[in-house]
Amino acid sequence: MKQIIKRTKAYYCVECGKCSGSCPVARVNEGFSPRVIVERALSGMKGEIEGDRELWTCLTCEACTTKCPSTVKFSEFIRGMRSSAFNSGYTSRCSQGGLLHSIQRVQSYRDIVQNRLQWISDDLKTSTEGEVLYFTGCLPYFENLFSGFVNPLEIARSTVKILNKAGISPVVSPNERCCGHDLLWTGNVETFQKLARLNIEMIKESGASRIVTSCPECLRTLKLDYADFFEGTDIEIVHISEFISSLIKNNDIKLNRAGIMTYQDPCRLGRHMGIYDAPREVIKSMGELVEMNKNREESSCCGVSAWATCEGNSKLMQIERLIEAKSTGADMLVTSCPKCLIHFRCAVHNQIPVEKEKVDIPVVDLTVAACRALAGE
Repeated sequence: MKQIIKRTKAYYCVECGKCSGSCPVARVNEGFSPRVIVERALSGMKGEIEGDRELWTCLTCEACTTKCPSTVKFSEFIRGMRSSAFNSGYTSRCSQGGLLHSIQRVQSYRDIVQNRLQWISDDLKTSTEGEVLYFTGCLPYFENLFSGFVNPLEIARSTVKILNKAGISPVVSPNERCCGHDLLWTGNVETFQKLARLNIEMIKESGASRIVTSCPECLRTLKLDYADFFEGTDIEIVHISEFISSLIKNNDIKLNRAGIMTYQDPCRLGRHMGIYDAPREVIKSMGELVEMNKNREESSCCGVSAWATCEGNSKLMQIERLIEAKSTGADMLVTSCPKCLIHFRCAVHNQIPVEKEKVDIPVVDLTVAACRALAGE
């Protein structure tokens, strides 16, 4: 624990409470406080922290980090403590009964054979080797689990269509595995490392020099976390919003007008990776952007992280955000994260605690919206 405290600068905490004051969880859960967790760590209360449910309640959204005057890396602190807790036998109470984490663990077996390319239809041009690789992430698995209210694979198809429009036939590998984000952030570092090794091996074999991903969590994991554990992975990694934005700037594609939109900044894409402008440039090229009061660094999290925090408080945060989006007068809420899309759609899928009219706004993935707006399509 001393190493975690030192690495994340937790010893710089001045107990000002700005972390707890900015925390979206603390707003709906009076029992949660980032400051209190740090205090316990500094007091040497390792056992109490590891056994405390609140360790898994944190969204690791980094809202607290943006406000901390001492630059404490709180989300990294939480990740380190979860790893310690996991090694001590403590685990999170994962949503979907832990099914998604089980799927990710199974993918870490080297000899497993996946059938993850069924979604590639005849109108999509892909390759087995090439300079650009499209990392699809868990979209094929999300399709099987959440197809009742969302179509995750439409994101993958839209990504390939846009790449094809730019003259690129991306590599889409049948041997790709989950990036390991969720396992890493719930403390299972060993299995994360297995997944990372298999993916790095796959990437090297593809001959790709650039990776495009439509998932901010994949982007963060491939670009930052793989670099922490492994060397020799010098490769360009971009989010699809950055790629589309560059295509628009170079006049390689043109988008038709698609209405008035408001935008949800995903935590991993925004506060973790600092990517705020690219998605907005794409939106402005196909419609009018109206911002919610909480945007960019101040944006509210969708309420779930690594499938470890899906519960009543999460739904309160999601409903609150949808109300804010609806109040802008936008025709749709656009996000560039598959999980944000799933969580917001799920929040209103069944019974909700407010009138339907207050949250009745379509939630659309940015890549899907851009693909639908492609001129000439």
